[in-house]
Amino acid sequence: MANTEKKGVIYILQNPAFKEYVKIGYAHDIEKRLRQLNRSETIPFAFRVYAIYEVKSALTDMELHKLIDNLNPDLRTIETFDGKKRVKEFYAMSPEDAYSILESIAKISGTIDCLKRLTPEGHEILDDEIANDVKENARRGPFRFSEVGIKIGEKIVYIEDASIQPVVVDDRHIEWNNQTTSLSALAQQLKNFNHAVQGTLWFTYKGVKLTDLRDQMERSNNK
Repeated sequence: MANTEKKGVIYILQNPAFKEYVKIGYAHDIEKRLRQLNRSETIPFAFRVYAIYEVKSALTDMELHKLIDNLNPDLRTIETFDGKKRVKEFYAMSPEDAYSILESIAKISGTIDCLKRLTPEGHEILDDEIANDVKENARRGPFRFSEVGIKIGEKIVYIEDASIQPVVVDDRHIEWNNQTTSLSALAQQLKNFNHAVQGTLWFTYKGVKLTDLRDQMERSNNK
């Protein structure tokens, strides 16, 4: 007799745009679920899978939600919008803490082989770096060439292709291919990204990345 059980996974998702939260839910097809979530243009970075736990019931995640809510009801994201209460799958906890709960369940039930933690891929690591730099840039203020000693008329170099050397035209803009643009806009164009990027990550001056130049200058000024 054929096995008619419909298996799926409980997933732990994270997003570099809001690192203080994880999304915990169920999907029969995790790749399809990711495509659904990442189709939206309202989020700057894509969701990625931190861990999956293979289960045989589509409602298993609901039991996990109940468990977490009982342990700490303040972790779940709940809001009232347009007069209606909205309870979401987001929890104010680290992916490591969420994983430890699944790990305990897996050990107790003898299903530890069903629990898998995924290794971040290259583009996911890069997204994390970009998100960190965007937040740091918001704290520090916009990058200005003059603050790192770069003068109007000097050239900077694109990290992935040294033949691309935009010219600085003012304190915050560059010119490339006869077009005046910003570091972030040109980096986004060259990388063919759909989301905003931190431009200073992608250009160097005299062999030093612009983000590193800024860090060096700030450390020097604070001495």
